[in-house]
Amino acid sequence: MQVKVSSRHGTIRPEAHEHITTKAEKLLTYFERVTEIEVTVDFEHEKVKVEILVDTEHKHDFISNSEGEEVSVTFDAALHKMEHQIRKYKEKLQDHRRDTPMSGPVE
Repeated sequence: MQVKVSSRHGTIRPEAHEHITTKAEKLLTYFERVTEIEVTVDFEHEKVKVEILVDTEHKHDFISNSEGEEVSVTFDAALHKMEHQIRKYKEKLQDHRRDTPMSGPVE
């Protein structure tokens, strides 16, 4: 699994880069099929926009965005949204499997 961190219109401090990488890797605890995580930090005027793209094998990708004033806080907000999406998707998969009948029709 790869974590790519990139920035537009500015640079990310090394400690913020480390924070982003460490926290992004924890997404594997929610969903093992993650193949790649891309984090883009966009510095626009006084604001910071963070976008997280999570690529999973065999399924669709997940995207979350957040906007704020500080890189770490904004990333944490976007990560929280991502965790929620992945948890919801995983629960949907697990519930779908439980809905199938285990035996034939009941008379």
